[in-house]
Amino acid sequence: MSQRTERRGIHVDQSDLLCKKGCGYYGNSAWQGLCSKCWREEYQRVRQKQIQDDWALAEKLQREEEAAYASSHGAQAQSHSQSTAPQPNQGHASLGPFSKFEEKKTNEKTRKVTTVKKFFSPSSRTASKKETQEGKTPSPSISRHASFDTEQVSKDFVDFLKNLQKPGREIHKQCRAFIVNMSSKKDLSADELSECVQDFYQNMADRLMSHFKGSSESVEQVMDQVEKYIMTRLYKSVFCPETTDDEKKDLATQNRIRALHWVTIQMLCVSMDEEIPEVSENVVKAITDIIEMDSKRVPRDKLACITRCSKHIFSAIRITKNEPASADDFLPALIYIVLKANPPRLQSNIQYITRFCNPSRLMTGEDGYYFTNLCCAAAFIEKLDAQSLNLSPEEFERYMSGQASPRFSSSEGEWPHDGPAPGATPTNPVLAQLNHNLELLSDLSSRQESLMEAAQSLQADLISWPKSVEREVQDVLEKYPLEIASRTVSAIDANNLDNDHLPPPLTPQVFAG
Repeated sequence: MSQRTERRGIHVDQSDLLCKKGCGYYGNSAWQGLCSKCWREEYQRVRQKQIQDDWALAEKLQREEEAAYASSHGAQAQSHSQSTAPQPNQGHASLGPFSKFEEKKTNEKTRKVTTVKKFFSPSSRTASKKETQEGKTPSPSISRHASFDTEQVSKDFVDFLKNLQKPGREIHKQCRAFIVNMSSKKDLSADELSECVQDFYQNMADRLMSHFKGSSESVEQVMDQVEKYIMTRLYKSVFCPETTDDEKKDLATQNRIRALHWVTIQMLCVSMDEEIPEVSENVVKAITDIIEMDSKRVPRDKLACITRCSKHIFSAIRITKNEPASADDFLPALIYIVLKANPPRLQSNIQYITRFCNPSRLMTGEDGYYFTNLCCAAAFIEKLDAQSLNLSPEEFERYMSGQASPRFSSSEGEWPHDGPAPGATPTNPVLAQLNHNLELLSDLSSRQESLMEAAQSLQADLISWPKSVEREVQDVLEKYPLEIASRTVSAIDANNLDNDHLPPPLTPQVFAG
């Protein structure tokens, strides 16, 4: 029992959140613990190595083919010169696939040259009419799926670029051309789409840095608008694409969180007291923000929801402890909020932010820190076991199967085996509120039954009361019968002189004027 009272809690060293290569930026589990910068370098290194390996394999196959051809047709070429004369052409024909392979790899190397190459350059003004028309005319599919929000974002983007005048027009043209170009790349994988977007971000940022002469603040403002415009237009085609298993991961995560509905705030050692109204309000706001993340289209807006959620969590911890919250308090609380909220499409939103967010925002700052913690929370939930919650494997399996529900005794501080201890209360505030509501309903039900009995008694009394009154009246009439004596009524003007009760008649009097 003493072992159970020593709650271990969830602790993640802050160094584990940083890039594994030691660059000082925040890492990400989706990038194998690397930051976006190191991951891109690693991705490009692996990709270049793959190209080189393919090139070496093609050359090896070519040499083997030439050697096989020379060994099989060398003797025949000496004796039958006429019949073997076309053979060199066949040899050249065999070089055809290799030539196509070489051309493909050459195009692969030059693919990095994007339309931003002519950004801010005078040659961009002399672009052909066809290219200009292509840059101005959006893809029919994009126009067909444009919603009110998309059109509003486009209008806001144009209004923002008007302040930049000439560079603004160039930025707008390059962004539209990039969107049209991306709309024709539906067969690319999610990583390749991410690579295209990240290349565009990098090239655009480099050009802007040169234009603004190193003003990182101005570059960041423009890049925020560029990201908002591009990702709003591309959202439907790049969010949870069919080429990935993001949707499958979403369903697995949601089912996992549903199965963990029994996990209590004490099991996670969360420093929040939801009995305090301010803490409960912050918890509700945090849950609302993490759920609202799915309704946003722009990666920056999704990150803003995560940041607001995290700040509400810090506020709840600070109110509970009456002191500033620490990083060790934050991660368990974030895991608890995710378990309570069960955010829709959590894995898809994490992958979307990872692939298409401006990489500088994920590498540093509070947005990067909170997002890294959210990734850690999602990974912890996937691997959560009995040891993580300081439970025995038997208890964990019972709770997961629904055979038992954990109850916590505040007086003893122990997890009972056979049922709730006397005076035990549910640790989950939702269950506590539910029990309270049930008690109120039970009390109201008993009071309603008493009221109905009183109403039925009153109804019976009202029905019997008229008859009782009628019987009493009848008894009084029978006991004291009413007798009315008859009498003669004299007219007031009758000539009854013997009636002394009447006043004498009036005598007319005449007055002389």
